[in-house]
Amino acid sequence: MNSARWESALANSNHPNHTVQIRELHRYLRRRNANPRHRDVLAAERKERARIRSAKAIRWGGRPLTGAA
Repeated sequence: MNSARWESALANSNHPNHTVQIRELHRYLRRRNANPRHRDVLAAERKERARIRSAKAIRWGGRPLTGAA
């Protein structure tokens, strides 16, 4: 989910040029990599997302199951 954060940072940025934009991206990535999230927290988040997908009957590919397969 974090990758969406930097992707939106690229898409929604108003930096004057690509050099500044990439510099900001690298700064963000350095900070994120220097402060990793705990393995157990990441596993719990994945498990919760899987539970929500299961409740919505959504499989890999993002589409809900249909009655006629």
